[in-house]
Amino acid sequence: MVKRPPNKGFSGEKLSKYVAGLFRERGKEALEIARKVVMGELEKLNCKEVREALKYFINDYWKETTRAALISITCEALGGEHHKTVHIAVPLILISGAIDIHDDIIDRTEIKRTGLTVYGKFGGDIALLVGDALLFKGLSLFPQVLGHIEPEKLCTIVEVLKSSFFELGDAEAMETSLRRRKTTLAVDEYMEYVKKKAAEVEAYMRIAAIMADASTKEIEAIARYGRILGMLIIIGDDNSDTLNPRDLINRIKHEVLPLPLIYALNKAKVRRKLIPILRRKKLTERDAKKILDIVFAENIFDEIERDYIAKLIDEGLEALKTISLDSTVLNDVIKSTYPKD
Repeated sequence: MVKRPPNKGFSGEKLSKYVAGLFRERGKEALEIARKVVMGELEKLNCKEVREALKYFINDYWKETTRAALISITCEALGGEHHKTVHIAVPLILISGAIDIHDDIIDRTEIKRTGLTVYGKFGGDIALLVGDALLFKGLSLFPQVLGHIEPEKLCTIVEVLKSSFFELGDAEAMETSLRRRKTTLAVDEYMEYVKKKAAEVEAYMRIAAIMADASTKEIEAIARYGRILGMLIIIGDDNSDTLNPRDLINRIKHEVLPLPLIYALNKAKVRRKLIPILRRKKLTERDAKKILDIVFAENIFDEIERDYIAKLIDEGLEALKTISLDSTVLNDVIKSTYPKD
């Protein structure tokens, strides 16, 4: 696998592009294998609609290389043989794809930045079947991993995944409760939910450390980094959803509100402006833009960066200091979540 040139002091947009390119390069092999695995199953399916939905998801929609790349990069940073991580990354790509589809069904998300979701294009019933197919296919690949990973390591990895799935399931249940009282949430309460949702990224980092034969101290440090990185990714998605009228309307109608709105609603003066809009039976793009104008006028994004983002990045960088080898790339990854020039 060809490595990208070292980061020559990139910051801001250049840093984001550097990390995005690194993720594409380091995750593309596992993604391509996952695609071939799914395509090999299509001829076994009698239902044309399920075949088309699977083909659409794996070939046109799912371009996720971040998870595989993170495992590869982290394993290498800890002194491991990063090329071996592709074997565990393939089933994880399929499982994470299943989780993504199931989330879309729960949240009734028809469109994302990458286009129509499987739920949006084929409906809930077909999306559920496709998600289940990806989940079981991913799980069925674990015995094949034994040819490349020691049995003891694989057992530990499976335990990590099991714990992660239980915590993610708990987060989904928590979201159902939070959704019912979305306009009265405290910021700290929502952040506890965000922390639970970040369990998935922590799991990938633990897996990478296990693959690298890292020490217990290093495993816990990289796990802490992973939890923080996961939280930053979720906050970044919240910010993006707030900036996109279509995504914002869907969040208001079907999901927990994004962090900037929760933040704004906890300010009495801003709350009085937002509540009449949020209570409208039918929200329009104009309403979403009005909400965004209010959020910008109150400098909510700046407050979130000051109170949470900057502190989380500092905590993530601090966690990396216990790693004995070069963690420059991991420093770049966490800084790229909110790059500054």
